Amino acid sequence: MVKLTLADAFDTFFAARPQLSAYTVQNYTRTAKLYLKAWRKKPINEITRQMVLKRHQELSAEIGKTTANNVMRHLRSVYNFAAATHDEFPPNPVQILTQARAWHREQRRQTLVTALDLPSWWKAVMAEPEHSRDFLLMALFTGMRRGELMALRWDNVDLNARTLHLPKTKNGDPLNLPLSTFLVELLAERFARADASPYVFPGPGKDGHLVETKKFLLRVSAGSGVSFTLHDLRRTFITIAESLDVPYYALKRLLNHRATGDVTGGYIVVNAERLRGPVEQVAQRILELVNAEG
Repeated sequence: MVKLTLADAFDTFFAARPQLSAYTVQNYTRTAKLYLKAWRKKPINEITRQMVLKRHQELSAEIGKTTANNVMRHLRSVYNFAAATHDEFPPNPVQILTQARAWHREQRRQTLVTALDLPSWWKAVMAEPEHSRDFLLMALFTGMRRGELMALRWDNVDLNARTLHLPKTKNGDPLNLPLSTFLVELLAERFARADASPYVFPGPGKDGHLVETKKFLLRVSAGSGVSFTLHDLRRTFITIAESLDVPYYALKRLLNHRATGDVTGGYIVVNAERLRGPVEQVAQRILELVNAEG
């Protein structure tokens, strides 16, 4: 019997799913190479229930409960895929977390940059170097996910049509978004300064694009007195959109959320032009808030 190592199982999983977003692949790769490093050369079918339970407990204490859960979800998915082509595999060892009720309860974060905090946050962002300033402004004005924004390529930005195209996203669907006037001007200036990199936000690493944001997030947090994450900016964007009474289906499309189980939603075509008005409204409201006098 050919032994399939954990590392090989992850590689096979990726090869069979070319539609996975770069962000998803990055997260799964981090699981395999960092959090399950000690098991990489081990046959995946020799990972036991007790090994899973112990490693989940260790990660919970060392890194955090949410990360521990995510690591084991990744392992469960890869094991299920491998087992589908290997009849002799034992049941998925991650099942122990369900049977032992060991999964941690996770609470969805509800944090965002409030209207009152936006002026001080903005001031700190505008004091940043161009690459971090523009990245944070793009995150706020589009609500895009971290990985999608970091890997954004110039050939997916059309300044003439004032649109942005994401061929791969977290849910596997492509996304076309209109660009507000504010972002068209920001990207035009950025393009004029761009070097030969195909990425809007190039970086020194092997991927060629920005991958590390922690340092400038900490700088802006310290400079503004506003503690935030990149996902907080996504929540800020959509909260402002909702406050402007942007239609429900437009909100879902702006966030690239599927209307799962919604028959009516399946009949509604929300294209980039349909979203242009809402996107411009949100941009104008953000600018109003950051310029509001305290």
